[in-house]
Amino acid sequence: MKIFVSTGEVSGDLHLSYLAKVIRKKYPDCELYGVAGHHSREAGVTVIQDIQELAIMGFLEAFKKYSFLKEKMESYLQFIEKEKIEKVLLIDYGGFHLKFLKALKERCPDVKVNYYIPPKLWVWGKKRIQSLRLADEIMVIFPWEVDFYQKEGVKVHYFGNPLVETCPPRKQSGDKILLLPGSRKQEILSVMEIYYDLILRNPKQEFLLKLSNEEAFSFLPKEMKDLPNVEIIFGKDLGEIVKKCSYAVAVSGTVTLELALFDVPSIVVYRTSFLNYFIAKYLLKVGYISLPNITLGEEVFPELIQKDCEVKNIEQYLEKIKQNPASWKKKLESVRESLSGENIIENYADFLVEGEK
Repeated sequence: MKIFVSTGEVSGDLHLSYLAKVIRKKYPDCELYGVAGHHSREAGVTVIQDIQELAIMGFLEAFKKYSFLKEKMESYLQFIEKEKIEKVLLIDYGGFHLKFLKALKERCPDVKVNYYIPPKLWVWGKKRIQSLRLADEIMVIFPWEVDFYQKEGVKVHYFGNPLVETCPPRKQSGDKILLLPGSRKQEILSVMEIYYDLILRNPKQEFLLKLSNEEAFSFLPKEMKDLPNVEIIFGKDLGEIVKKCSYAVAVSGTVTLELALFDVPSIVVYRTSFLNYFIAKYLLKVGYISLPNITLGEEVFPELIQKDCEVKNIEQYLEKIKQNPASWKKKLESVRESLSGENIIENYADFLVEGEK
């Protein structure tokens, strides 16, 4: 069987790599081709388009890249037709994938499409649910999504959250504070000044700054590159890194859920352009932006957004974390329990290849 896969972002690439490892081992005759990154490439996916070229953050940036993405979509469709692809797997990246799904069903109606980690319509609203219905199968990774889609008459499949299996609670911790600025240029630029000030204001505290790749190093302020109390690392396994750290400060994204599952008390930060924030503020349907908080419906990690994203606020919350570790640990355990399942990744991989049994 030939499967075309499309991710678009680092988090989707990671989720694809988990599936690919199982598929390559359990279904050796199954070939995976498509749009992915280095994690999936290492797991056995033949990458025809690297996701580094596709990184987009915010509404304005997406608009600017519209023509570029339209060209990419056409090239993917041609590949699917030429290679006689039998099945397509779309992962996250809803702004592009819903348009791609529509075009794919028009051009190749017999190709079966599985949408894994569909757009967060429970956050942004139900307007795009008709587009999502074009998918043959929908696989979700949060329990509340099942209820959401069932109320809309959409059948979904849920086996648990894969990160529960890939992010076991750490068995040791260190004294450093982990700083995670995100993987996209706009994210990094938006918070790096805050991180720089935090490091300067706390010269006796050791920090560990994790960057997704060496290109991200060029986005740092020149003065930040040689500070004595910060270690800068590139693209290493987060599970190993958190063993050196006591706490983390992270840009909102999938990594906040990974931190919760690794049992790392964290502070979530987020800054974006005024236009992006203005649009998002009036579209969002939930009270939180980080996945651990959404999972429990309460504040697991403090969220410092826009004007609240200041060094003094980060310092205050770090102090609160130190004062009540038992409360934090209990909440993090509850996050894991809420998302657990059995043989989660294998079940998703089996469903992709074999369908419903």
